[in-house]
Amino acid sequence: LLAGTGIGAVELPDIISDNAVLQQKSDARLWGWARPGDTVRVTPSWDGVTRTAKADQGSGRWELTVSTPAASYEPYEITFDDGSSPVKLSNILIGEVWFCSGQSNMEMPLRGFGHQPIEGAAQAIAYSGKYPHIRMANVPKTQSYKVEEKVPGKWLVSSPANAPEFSALAYFFARSLSDLTDTPVGIINCAYGGSKLESWLPREKLDTYPGYDMAAEENDTKMGPWHRIGVLYNAMLHPLIGYTVKGFLWNQGESNVGRHDEYPSHQKDLVELWRDEWGQGELPFYFVELPPWSYGNPDGIDGALFRECQHKSAEIIPNSGIVCTTDLVYPFEVEDVHARQKQPIGERLAWLAASRTYGIEGIHTDYPRYKSVDYLGDKAVLTFENRWGGLNPNLNIQGFEVAGADRVFHPAKAVEDWNSMAITVSSPEVNDIKAVRYSFRNFSPGTLKDMLGLPLIPFRTDDWDAKSDSGSKDQTKQ
Repeated sequence: LLAGTGIGAVELPDIISDNAVLQQKSDARLWGWARPGDTVRVTPSWDGVTRTAKADQGSGRWELTVSTPAASYEPYEITFDDGSSPVKLSNILIGEVWFCSGQSNMEMPLRGFGHQPIEGAAQAIAYSGKYPHIRMANVPKTQSYKVEEKVPGKWLVSSPANAPEFSALAYFFARSLSDLTDTPVGIINCAYGGSKLESWLPREKLDTYPGYDMAAEENDTKMGPWHRIGVLYNAMLHPLIGYTVKGFLWNQGESNVGRHDEYPSHQKDLVELWRDEWGQGELPFYFVELPPWSYGNPDGIDGALFRECQHKSAEIIPNSGIVCTTDLVYPFEVEDVHARQKQPIGERLAWLAASRTYGIEGIHTDYPRYKSVDYLGDKAVLTFENRWGGLNPNLNIQGFEVAGADRVFHPAKAVEDWNSMAITVSSPEVNDIKAVRYSFRNFSPGTLKDMLGLPLIPFRTDDWDAKSDSGSKDQTKQ
């Protein structure tokens, strides 16, 4: 029942519905619409205390906050009463709420996409009823060139009937986080396949970026809907701003490949803007490294340059973190941007949150990364940070390349010194090594991991411009 019809019933947004999860130990924000000027009384069953808000004289919109208790598996009710037609929500849980956004690898449901399955999906769906305390609100893909106040997407309880449409990555995150924290977990899944980062920013911010013109795109009838900027912020994100959450998860980047120079600053802008609009302080922002894929040429490096810029983003955005995915593809997925291993990604995000946000000690989240190199003529010796327990020895370490002054890269043999935990690389094609790269191709799955299975972050020791690498040899032909 809509406000302004004279009926007087309270109207709630879909995100405030039966089965919702509210953030524990917070002043959880609730809002809706009623007849202009009416007083709305909100009473949650956990404390029986009634809060009141007056509906705006023009729009009928009202809002208030309710203090939530500690997380539990006890279902609660909330009553909204405007004096004429009370509305009661049931099966409300208090737990941890995370806002998940990005493009198709966040959107991808447990049932998979056409001809693109999710590994372990049948088991996850079959046993999803064991986790009724996991809830997800799926925001349908929609766009608008004007700022919207409402968007569909009610909360659904984890069950075999509902789980096939849940974001696979977000579900595995929620399941792992719930197990780690022993709390209910709610996920707001707000993602759009193919979307650019700039699709999730408002026009006011986009107008400050050279080369981004939202007004011009509005009149471009040939542009694909997933490429349009600003419209997802307006239609999908803006109506949800302020729903009290614990943090953000982000899996996006494919549509920004080639724009690695500007991406870190734009991502920093997005995080700052979202945090400002939610008004909950420096909320954590955890995101996923771009997956290995051909990106038009498996041996190109546009994807590698983008992964590099994502790690730069993590360095300049406070209270953020990135999970590495270089190892989570199969060789046959070179032309499949929707890699099937979503469970390990969700788990790694949950470990990051458990360690950094919830302070659970002992969870391993620090990926091994390049530290330094010594060039010794036809050899180069590499050292690493976070090499906890050493890098797991592999008889055929893959992914290393070396180049001389000609900047032509050749596959390199890599040998680990188990005592120093350094790696020595060499190639018969290069007598005087000037640069080393590891997994620095569009599709170059890495094999090096630490003793607990976290992969070595892709890197390069050079800072050569990508254009100068056009002569790089095709490693698949050697």
